[in-house]
Amino acid sequence: MIPLVFLIFYEVSGGPFGAEGIVNVAGPLLALLGFIIFPFISCIPEALITAEMSTMFPINGGVVVWVSSALGPFWGFQVGRMKWPCGVIDNALYPVLFLDYLKSAIPVLSTGLPRVASILILTLLLTYLNYRGLTIVVSTLAGEVANPKQTLPKALCYSVIFVTLSNFLPLLSGTGAIPLNRELWTDGFLAEVAGTIGGGWLRVWVQVAAATSNMGMFIAEMSSDSFQLLGMAELASGVLLLSGLSFQDIVAAENMPYCGGMVLEFVAFVRMRVKHPAASRPYKIPAGTVGSVLICVPPIVLICLVVVLLTLKVAVVSFVMVMVGLLMKPCLDHMDRKRRVQFSVSCDLPEFQKESQEMEESLLR
Repeated sequence: MIPLVFLIFYEVSGGPFGAEGIVNVAGPLLALLGFIIFPFISCIPEALITAEMSTMFPINGGVVVWVSSALGPFWGFQVGRMKWPCGVIDNALYPVLFLDYLKSAIPVLSTGLPRVASILILTLLLTYLNYRGLTIVVSTLAGEVANPKQTLPKALCYSVIFVTLSNFLPLLSGTGAIPLNRELWTDGFLAEVAGTIGGGWLRVWVQVAAATSNMGMFIAEMSSDSFQLLGMAELASGVLLLSGLSFQDIVAAENMPYCGGMVLEFVAFVRMRVKHPAASRPYKIPAGTVGSVLICVPPIVLICLVVVLLTLKVAVVSFVMVMVGLLMKPCLDHMDRKRRVQFSVSCDLPEFQKESQEMEESLLR
């Protein structure tokens, strides 16, 4: 249980490292309130839904399998294509954040060739560790969890508490212990705060913790993305990465596809409750159909707020990313029918998911 809690923790948070920018932009009060309120709006509903759906589908693939079973392979492909690139983009940030916490101790890592070389070496090293078998267990890896009925719901519950406290308490201590200068609150500043409060040993401790955290998040994200790709492959899906866009544009634009993926996940959850109410659910949220809908309302409202705040440039890029996915799946299906490529369906998929896929294929033919 404890190892699983920590693995989920690294998959979704990893601690307060990188949260300094929230204080910079919003100030300490709103930053702290956000870490108190946000779990109730998004984290807890998402954890409950993940617990139910993961135990209902105890196989690799996660949300791709859920959405495919509820809405058909077309939308399963879309949710996978929306979420997987977001994970890849996030993974690119962890080596950078790793160095941001070390640059005060090793200034040569701040800029230039040493920084680029360090990022490359870190990426290759962590990828090798992942390849050697340091896999992570969350929703997309439910098939790898022993006794998911018992372990997943409890682990997700404890992880929400752990994630909230691990962000709230350090920011509370840091913003309250030293005079506030919001301009200084950038990535890596928590190490400087620790040095001011406790001296050099505490600064080093935070730097080591940040390094360990970012390594854990990198490995966790890569493992989860790999198993999500496995789920997409078993559902006759494929992935294309966007190219020709700046990294900053892609980072900004990933919010829209990710939000779209979350909405599909919530719709799939409600759809399965309505369409297959008697299906086996080792863990089931103690709420009826109306309660299931109400659970999804707060995070969807938050998602709508994120979409409304998008700039025009980011909205255009996001729209193009979504359209690519909408056109890609029919093209792959056409290639499959022409036998230019061939996809297979995993024998581990639930029967009602296979029925949904076969029905969609028959309509296309």
